[in-house]
Amino acid sequence: MNVPGWLLWGFVATLLLTTIMAGSQGAGLTRVSLPYLLGTMLVEGRDRARRVGFAMHLALGMAFSLVYVAVFQSLGAAGAWRGLGLGLAHAAFLLVGVMPMLPSLHPRMANEQQGPTVSRQLEPPGMLALHYGPRTPLTVIVAHALFGLVLGTFYRVG
Repeated sequence: MNVPGWLLWGFVATLLLTTIMAGSQGAGLTRVSLPYLLGTMLVEGRDRARRVGFAMHLALGMAFSLVYVAVFQSLGAAGAWRGLGLGLAHAAFLLVGVMPMLPSLHPRMANEQQGPTVSRQLEPPGMLALHYGPRTPLTVIVAHALFGLVLGTFYRVG
């Protein structure tokens, strides 16, 4: 495994994904903030949750980039198309599998059947995270596709 390549391009891909998601939120394309959702799983308070969530998001990005690298290694080569395909699969899994399940994992998120309570005030994302806006799936797909594209293009199997 090419550890320096993984560390560099995994970090670059993670920063790109995070920037696209934050930029999409700032531009009003989505209301989702993955770092905020992650941070509020562990801590209370908006500012602290954002900081903790940002660190978690970077760590998870590196962990997922390691999975991509493992796939590249097992295939014997990386490549733009392989990275793009993994990124699209990753986005699909996140939107269809993880987001609808998030209320059952998140201690501060309401669910679709009961709504908000005193301790569970975050809105659930719903299928495809559509509760965070109709363009949310597109922003998630683009961000994750570019994550995979960067890794696949620049990582070299070693």
